[in-house]
Parts: sequence; structure tokens; C-alpha cells
Amino acid sequence: MWKTALKPRWIAGLLFAMVLSGVFVLLSQWQFGRSTTPDVPLNPTTETVQSLTSTLQPGTFFPGSVSDQMVSADGTFDPDRQVLVADRLRDGQSGFWVVTAFAVSGAPLLDGVGASPEVVIPVARGWVATADDATAPPSGNLTVTGRLIPSEAPVPQRDPGPGRATAVSVAELINIWNVSSYPGFVAATSEVAGGVEVGAAAGGSSMESLDIGPQPAAQKINWLSLFYAIEWIVFAGFALFIWLRLVRDDHLRDLEEAYDEEFGVEGDEFKLAPTRTASMSPQPRNNND
Repeated sequence: MWKTALKPRWIAGLLFAMVLSGVFVLLSQWQFGRSTTPDVPLNPTTETVQSLTSTLQPGTFFPGSVSDQMVSADGTFDPDRQVLVADRLRDGQSGFWVVTAFAVSGAPLLDGVGASPEVVIPVARGWVATADDATAPPSGNLTVTGRLIPSEAPVPQRDPGPGRATAVSVAELINIWNVSSYPGFVAATSEVAGGVEVGAAAGGSSMESLDIGPQPAAQKINWLSLFYAIEWIVFAGFALFIWLRLVRDDHLRDLEEAYDEEFGVEGDEFKLAPTRTASMSPQPRNNND
């Protein structure tokens, strides 16, 4: 059969089938790319730093529209309200997040009257490989800038131990710190005091900055485009299958022609006629029977 496939016309046919299959595969990739589209497109405004007090209010529901928003806030860290959150990966290595309560200057009271230094927001200040590497927060007034992230869920039925938390969960932290809090936390990118970086981004710090980027938007599946993508793949395989069938049919015709030439028959002339043998000839009847 491969001898038949090496005929010039079938080599040309194979090249045509391969080109056609390649076109079908490209169409499949295009349809597959259209089958998954972001449910909500990424918002470029999240990278523009906004004031925390004008972006989110304490004691309220965390709106999805401000998730991943870069914010800044003035205030002070509370060194007595600091916990370590374990099982945090950085470059494949497990370590801890250092999370400290940050009293936000100008944060409104829950009743909307006045201001209270006791309204805090948890700030993930950095990552450390061991608990001993965690340092106390800088003292005095400073400006924290970072990415605003919704509260995590606490890990049930797990005792993290003193000075630890199972997650950066506002519900868990307010019970540990006994203070009012914003409904999310900030993954800090900088801590500036007097124009000088004093956080994990500063040189010589035992902590490493988190560098958390915006989370990718949720994906939704376009089932019709996905079906078309699979359909084009089937068409690509079918083109090669048709070429193979045509080569096979041509090979069978060559075999039939070779057989006819060898036995000297053409078309339907080759028929087997029954041969009457001696045992098949009628026997004379015996009149005595």
C-alpha cells in the first residue's frame, strides 16, 4: 500500500490534506481561545493608588469592585497586635506572613461620628522563612501603601498557637485583637516614615516584600465556541482519513488489475463453472428394482 502512496498524485494529495488539516487546526485554536473569556475584565484603575478611607469603610461588606485596589493610609502600627500566618509560599518555600494591626488615621467610627484610632486594618507587612525572622513594626506615624484584598476564611478546628493566626481573617483577628477593623486587609508594598522606606522593601530587612499582583478575572466557558473547536479538530482528522481511504482504494484496484493480468481475465469474464465428475453422472436404472 505504501508503494501506492508514493505515487506523485497521492504525495500531492497528502500535502493538500496536511495543509487543509493545518487550516482546520488553526481554526480550532481560534475557536478555543474564544471559548474562555473573562467574566469581568481586569480593571486598570486598580493600579492607581487611592486613599483607603475613601475606598472602603470599616464595619461594612467588602465590595468586589475594590478588590485588588492599590490603596494608601496614614496611621501607626500597634506592636502588641501582630500575628504570624503559617504555610505561606514564596518561590516554592513555605514560611510566614507577618500581619500587624494598623490604626488608620481619619478612620470613621462605626456610627459615622468622629474618628477613632482604634479602627484598624490588618497589614501583611512581609514574608519570613522562620518565626524568628519576624521583626517588630516601625514606630511612629507612617504611610502604608499596598493592595487591598478581601478577608480570608479562617481554618476551622485548628489551634495556631499564641501569636499565630490560621489565616488573614478579619473575623479571627478581631477576636484576637479585640478591636474594630476594616473588612479586608492590605498586602503592603511600602511603609514610608518621613520620606524613608522602613518596611520589607527597605534594604537590610529580614522580611521580604510580598509583591502580590492583581488576581486574574474569573473565566466563563462559551460552550458553542468550544464545540466548534472540537469540530474543527474532527475535520482535520477527517481530511487525512479521506486521503488514506483514497490511497487504499487505489491500492485495491492495482491488486485487482495485477490479478486479472496474471490469470488472463477481464472484468466479469472470470467465472467458476461447476465441473461434473464421474460420481455426479447419473447411474443406469436397474429394471429389476
